[in-house]
Amino acid sequence: MLTPDDLNRLQARLPVCVIGAAVVDVIADAYSLPHRGSDIELHQQGVNVGGCALNVAIALHRLGIPAFNALPLGNGTWASIVRQKLKEYGIESVLEAPKGDNGWCLALVEPDGERTFLSVSGVENLWDAELLRAVPQPKDRWIYLSGYQLTSKSGNVLIDWLEQQEQSYQLLVDFGPRLADIGDAQFDRIMGRKPLITVNRQEAELLWRERLNQAEPFDARQLMAQWQSQFGGAIVVRLDSEGAGFADAHAQGWVPALVTKVVDTIGAGDSHAGALLAGLASGWSLAESVALGNAVASYVVSQRGGDCAPDRDALQTYWRQKITQQ
Repeated sequence: MLTPDDLNRLQARLPVCVIGAAVVDVIADAYSLPHRGSDIELHQQGVNVGGCALNVAIALHRLGIPAFNALPLGNGTWASIVRQKLKEYGIESVLEAPKGDNGWCLALVEPDGERTFLSVSGVENLWDAELLRAVPQPKDRWIYLSGYQLTSKSGNVLIDWLEQQEQSYQLLVDFGPRLADIGDAQFDRIMGRKPLITVNRQEAELLWRERLNQAEPFDARQLMAQWQSQFGGAIVVRLDSEGAGFADAHAQGWVPALVTKVVDTIGAGDSHAGALLAGLASGWSLAESVALGNAVASYVVSQRGGDCAPDRDALQTYWRQKITQQ
């Protein structure tokens, strides 16, 4: 079983490339979601720089795992905010977009911590071959991709790029809320890369019904077994307080959650993916990497706001406290 002391074993053995978005998040508390024609009062929590890929990059950085961050930076109001925040984080991007601004989104947080995003796209969804040529291609690297980029207007450009890679790589895909928007042809091409995919409960149920064509009630363990058999790729299924399951060519199992009080779920799935990558890049097994992801996600949901990924010391202290309490 993974313990807080195992954090001392985190050491990058494989390169990591994070491809995706750095955008501005305007976060506000909402007592309920608005309905058509309504006018509700929001309480603004703050203005943060986020985006799935940036959240992953931050989690990796704070865990001490270096990465090539391919987060397009444009020109404009939002891009200026993003550049300043990246500088504060100590994170660099290898991509400069010649035209356009970065995107932004409004995140509405309900009293139970659930969040809903309203997004405006920017340069992070305008990929082309020339931009991608600036992305380093070291051998045996892990590549992270989000469903937000795969379902953008230039999603096929990213898939073309993956299919044309000359150097060997392993792919982690987090489809996220855009899973339902991925067409059959795109999905088949992505699965042809034999990726490790990570999904939450809602996304897992969608895979169960739509991709495995199951009419029976959702069963996470059956999903993992059938997924591995049908697609030959690994899968991680995150079920909140129930923990996370995993399956790859070597093993299938379940890792309990690190129990905590949920305050805000923003960034939890992305931080889980970042920690998962940190473990895999360190040569850890999928089971160990999922356990690390569970610990990081537990820390993140216990904090308010979108910038909550812990560094090693903070995570180690938190993890030990939770073990003592249990």
